[in-house]
Amino acid sequence: MSAIPPPNGPSRPAYAPVRTEAGGLASARGIELSGPWGKVFGPLDLDLEPGVNILTAPPGAARVALMMALCGRMKLKAGSLTVLGHRDEPRAVFAESAIACFDELDGISPSITVQDLVTEQIRWESPWYRWVPKAGTEQVRQMCGYLFEDLPLPPIDAFVADLPELEQMLVRIAIANTRRPPLLVVGPLDLIVEDGQRDHLMARLLELGQRQSVITADVNAREYSFAGIKAVDVPRLLEFRQRRAVASEIADQLPDAGTQGGAA
Repeated sequence: MSAIPPPNGPSRPAYAPVRTEAGGLASARGIELSGPWGKVFGPLDLDLEPGVNILTAPPGAARVALMMALCGRMKLKAGSLTVLGHRDEPRAVFAESAIACFDELDGISPSITVQDLVTEQIRWESPWYRWVPKAGTEQVRQMCGYLFEDLPLPPIDAFVADLPELEQMLVRIAIANTRRPPLLVVGPLDLIVEDGQRDHLMARLLELGQRQSVITADVNAREYSFAGIKAVDVPRLLEFRQRRAVASEIADQLPDAGTQGGAA
């Protein structure tokens, strides 16, 4: 498996070295998030190290809310959270992170093709005055090829929502991660049903983890046998039955978060 290539081109910002205490990626002390119907999670203490971290947590919107908070997309109600050396500065973390495969942020309409998605991202990253034509096969390869590696790229006219789970997540990650910031947060791995596809995605995240830190989640994170994975147990998250209440809190905060896979 080849290494993930470094970012290049004028649209790739040069990030300063990550400023962390004691080598940590993130440190949370007593963090809490509450919504109109009560507590979502917490008080919670959490420590994450650079590299690939998998949060072991039950599925549901509370898990989603925690992952969004770790990359500056949701505001906490209490406690202190330091990420990438930024203590209680969600906007700074937002600017140095990307997020992918969360329908609350980057959900894909059934009518969107691979070509549409790549074209939109190129236009988003281009100066407002520059005309950007529709992306072709080469542009799709440049943006997504490094993640697909031994898998064939999907046709540019394929509907993203109709792609197999693995291919859909790889496309969404590639689109969100064009800047290659210090932190990438990826939607839960247990969204993929087939074990082999989950393992393939985990292998690609480990490759990304050589150049940037990655946070994802799985209800059974400790079942992965890959070397280099850091499985982190997360207590005090609400069960799936509370999804509606927590989803409302997420929706209330989305206007502050933006939608472009982590673009500040």
